[in-house]
Amino acid sequence: MTTTAAPATGERTAQRNDPGAAPRRRRSGRLRRIGLPYLLLLPALLLELLVHLVPMVIGIVVSFRELTQFYVRDWTTSPWAGLDNYTLSVDFDAPVGQALLHSFLITCLFTVVSVGLCWLLGTAAAVFMQETFRGRGFLRTLFLVPYALPVYAAVITWAFMFQRDNGLINHVIHDQLGLTDSPPFWLLGDNSFFTLLVVSVWKGWPFAFLIMMAGLQNIPRDIYEAAALDGAGVWQQIRRITLPSLRPVNQVLVLVLFLWTFNDFNTPFVLFGKSAPAAADLISIHIYQSSFQTWNFGTGSAMSVLLLLFLLVVTGLYLLFTSRGKKASDG
Repeated sequence: MTTTAAPATGERTAQRNDPGAAPRRRRSGRLRRIGLPYLLLLPALLLELLVHLVPMVIGIVVSFRELTQFYVRDWTTSPWAGLDNYTLSVDFDAPVGQALLHSFLITCLFTVVSVGLCWLLGTAAAVFMQETFRGRGFLRTLFLVPYALPVYAAVITWAFMFQRDNGLINHVIHDQLGLTDSPPFWLLGDNSFFTLLVVSVWKGWPFAFLIMMAGLQNIPRDIYEAAALDGAGVWQQIRRITLPSLRPVNQVLVLVLFLWTFNDFNTPFVLFGKSAPAAADLISIHIYQSSFQTWNFGTGSAMSVLLLLFLLVVTGLYLLFTSRGKKASDG
């Protein structure tokens, strides 16, 4: 017993002689606890750096070079172009600039309509699902099926359904209902825009439904009961209670839907292939065609950088206006 107690007694004596030993141990333990989460996040941060940031930097560098198929083997040997690629992209009197402007306008129209419909359908479904009724759980699961399906599998299914000769859409509207004189082309011409819009809304509105349904859970039911006792109808409750309470959720939801829809590449690529029709020429697929079909990677990279700058500006302005609106409403 004397042998085992001696080191402890000596340690306590050393602690009394050195009053800063205990605070130093507590400080080092606190540092280890604080640094452990960052240490665990380090692999994910390094992977994010390799997957996103490094290609982004390389793309910016390539946008200042005349990188064509002749320099693909070693892109560092391509001639320096300076701002020529950017000048060519924004020269709306030239064919390249006109095509990019047309694609940009198509993308803006497509994004506004798609985001608006996704938000409207998601909000309406979320409000409807707040009421208790038989089969509500089944409907919730059914509504989330488009969001849970893999993008490629879902879009390929829609592409088969929109086929002119043997697709389900033409079979219903032409063969069974007789609404058209001849089976229309849905994947060609002007109808391709509506085809792309239908698939995008079908694929995106369940996400809005999920977010809005989660936001509605934070609104106390007592407020609706008090409003009903005061004589407020359903539309007044939605206008005066639901929408103002969901304003923070809507701000994030609209921004996320805008960025996803504006940058959507998988849907038009799987639906139309490598060359989308002019009516559905989204800017993402247009940049792909400019880079990998004409083999002018410098111009394609410049278009990508311009798209990045546009999205950064729009996101910054959106956050600025929404924050000002929040301060005004709070004040």
